[in-house]
Amino acid sequence: MARLRYAGFIWTPQYRGRERGIKMAATAEVTRPALAEPRSVDNPFTAGEIVANTGAGNGGLVSVESQRAIAEVQARMMIARANPRDAIRAMERILNDCTRPTLATSAVYQYARGGTDIRGPSIRLAEAIAQRWGNLASGIKEIARHGEYSECVAYAWDLETGYYDERQFQVRHWRDTRQGGYRLTDERDIYELIANMGQRRKRAVLLTVIPGDVTEAALQACEKTMTAKADTSPDGVKRLLDAFAEFGITQPQIEARIQRRLDAVRPAQIVMLGKIYNSLRDGMSDAADWFDAVVTSTEGESEETSTQPEPPRRGRGRPPRQQKASGEPPPEDPEPGNEAGEPPASDRPAFVFEA
Repeated sequence: MARLRYAGFIWTPQYRGRERGIKMAATAEVTRPALAEPRSVDNPFTAGEIVANTGAGNGGLVSVESQRAIAEVQARMMIARANPRDAIRAMERILNDCTRPTLATSAVYQYARGGTDIRGPSIRLAEAIAQRWGNLASGIKEIARHGEYSECVAYAWDLETGYYDERQFQVRHWRDTRQGGYRLTDERDIYELIANMGQRRKRAVLLTVIPGDVTEAALQACEKTMTAKADTSPDGVKRLLDAFAEFGITQPQIEARIQRRLDAVRPAQIVMLGKIYNSLRDGMSDAADWFDAVVTSTEGESEETSTQPEPPRRGRGRPPRQQKASGEPPPEDPEPGNEAGEPPASDRPAFVFEA
């Protein structure tokens, strides 16, 4: 039997089958990595690896949107850092804007908590400061909707420094009224409700990103403008009454608040009423927190409408007469200056004793 030396071992016909198996295994081991190589043709719309890993039908769309958002944020941050803000010039613009009466009158709100008055910048002033301060991104977004409520987020981002702050909140699709409440189904009503509820959160995050000394300087400038430009003319008072009438507040209630008539109102009181109006408009407080209910009687009211009779007029300090046990009503006092010759009530002594 012929023997040949092959690959370190002696080959014989008995090992022919073993050699064939070795060759087939070697061929399989060589060709297996070639099957695992990626395809040479790439998808022109999305990466094939991402689609294969996610296994979802919209994975490519999500990847494209996320990449686009990341690229947009990176571009905005690069532009902001390439054009940094000039703090001195931005502060001058903010103080100049605060000299406008239209901005100053709506820039400060005020509300009462625990017996003290709390004041602060309104959303209008916060937005005006953000515009002049520059390199800021802020807004309100609805990130999800679950049946009868929406999950929202209010955010503010300083693109130059990278500081970011947000407030997450839920908005129920419900509107309360005096007669009760009802569910909101119209998209416009839901959008307006989310926008109104998000204004406070947006103001909070903006004031967190903007330096506090900038906000305080803007508040002081608005205070000076309101004091100097307070309109105490009859037309200005009329506009003030019309503005408060939207919240069901009447002139007697306002006069009871300032302890004087509106025709003699002072500029400082106009400023104070303006802060209260801003607080009511932004939903920071209610009318009952500032004004007491004033009950006014009508001229044409008849006597039957009164539930209790008017008590008889008596002299000052005179003790009331006790009603007899028999149930007879006490005798009425004679009218001042009558035939009995009794002096008027104003001329009577403080105490009258009968023998």
